[in-house]
Amino acid sequence: MNRLSALVVNLLASACATSTTERMHLPPLETVPHVELRRYLGTWYEIAAFPQRFQRGCTMTSATYALRDDGDIEVVNRCRKDSPDGPEKVARGRARVVDRTTNAKLEVSFFRPFWGDYWIVGLGEDYDFAVVGHPSRDYLWILSRKPVMRPELYESILRRLSAQGYDTARLVRTVHRAASS
Repeated sequence: MNRLSALVVNLLASACATSTTERMHLPPLETVPHVELRRYLGTWYEIAAFPQRFQRGCTMTSATYALRDDGDIEVVNRCRKDSPDGPEKVARGRARVVDRTTNAKLEVSFFRPFWGDYWIVGLGEDYDFAVVGHPSRDYLWILSRKPVMRPELYESILRRLSAQGYDTARLVRTVHRAASS
């Protein structure tokens, strides 16, 4: 019965995501043409994101990706609760590539058997920033290799996201501790 329940939940979630984008008359979400996974691995700092229940109260948010022996990707998300000095929260998960042609469409799971879409919709040539979204456009993260991003780059990313149908006004900037001198 557990497999049947999981299947029903996944089908309903997919139907909701599809109907949301269709209702909004949005074209299919475009990913980047190609991702070199080995270059994508490592630590990313969240610069901004759409608010999500599972990240409520998070500051200093980062995600670290490492290749597993089985070819999947280990995911370790960290944040500080309520302030940069707050207690650390850690979530461990797994990601898998679902589109081997581009490596830009992945699924991630923190609670098996449930997997969620993780689509790379923006990526710096030097892998200095990444933008991760969902086909429904209900999830969005702007990531950087450093906990800060140049304002002109951030604004450029916002313009590209708006052109893809994202409501960038929903983005909330992530608080990071100021670098000590």
